[in-house]
Amino acid sequence: MKRVHRRHSQSCSICCIVPPHILNALARSGTEAERVLALETLAHSARLRGQREILGAFAVNTPAGQKRRTVYTERNGTTLPGKLVRGEGDPKVKDISVNEAYDSSGVVYDFFQKVFARNSVDDRGLRLDSSVHYGRRFDNAFWNGSQMVYGDGDGVIFQRFTKCLDVIGHELTHGVTQYEAALNYQDQPGALNESMSDVFGILVKQWKLKQTAAKADWLIGAGLLAKGVSGVALRSMKAPGTAYDDPRLGKDPQPAHMEDCYKGYDDNGGVHINSGIPNRAFYLTADAIGGNAWEAPGRIWYSALCHNLRPSSKFLDAANATVMIAGNLYGAGSRQQKAVQSAWKTVGVLK
Repeated sequence: MKRVHRRHSQSCSICCIVPPHILNALARSGTEAERVLALETLAHSARLRGQREILGAFAVNTPAGQKRRTVYTERNGTTLPGKLVRGEGDPKVKDISVNEAYDSSGVVYDFFQKVFARNSVDDRGLRLDSSVHYGRRFDNAFWNGSQMVYGDGDGVIFQRFTKCLDVIGHELTHGVTQYEAALNYQDQPGALNESMSDVFGILVKQWKLKQTAAKADWLIGAGLLAKGVSGVALRSMKAPGTAYDDPRLGKDPQPAHMEDCYKGYDDNGGVHINSGIPNRAFYLTADAIGGNAWEAPGRIWYSALCHNLRPSSKFLDAANATVMIAGNLYGAGSRQQKAVQSAWKTVGVLK
């Protein structure tokens, strides 16, 4: 099926890896220094909302099949993109954040190209730009509609945000979603948006490490939390709600079943919270099928993202689409289709 490219959503806000409920918890319960940094990060996010569409207009394409990475340093400023420090083919520099941003964006490019024959984020050769050292001890990383931006972390709660490949894969997948389903960043469509980023972020990591579904940790942001924080990651796709339980961060609020779906207004209607439900559905699918999760499960979810989901799609739409696609790809009643259907039933989306 020929893919129709859908331009990026006009209603999607800035997409950050650290959810606001963590930053809000820090602002309430952290030390004085931690509270200040959390409030500064929240303020930056508020200021950046609405800039994605403007910045996306300046995206630079390169010829099909060519990987083109550029890394800039903000030197603790916030005016993007900053000073160019490494371009495609340039040797390593002394700055570890620059090298990690360069290397990991290349892995994400290779993953989408080799696994799904996709030519960069937009499938049209979009140049992969990254800016590191954004702000002072900035506790987040985000996709702003045209490039990646990384904070250094405060060293107390979070380490540098270029450290985790799955975090980079997560954020760049927001770009893929932007050019495909353009899922609205609100309520269930927004939670699907976040879940798609977790799905392909974890698949990038598993692909790079050559891990099967059974061997993988299914943790988003493992290694990002600093020493002394009671937690293993930002999110667990295998067991939503168990990633952290810390006096400063609070307890991981992600539900694993529709019965516990968050119904409040914070976090754009719980986009980082309720993503635990479709996340677990993907994990259960991959676990049941076995082998490499980027193969059958990844192919099913990628097809849904590119062909079936729309800006207002909800969990039930995603469930019906992936069940249908599994049947189309692997046969009606196949073990792949049964795995998908059973997974959505287990999390309470299908009856």
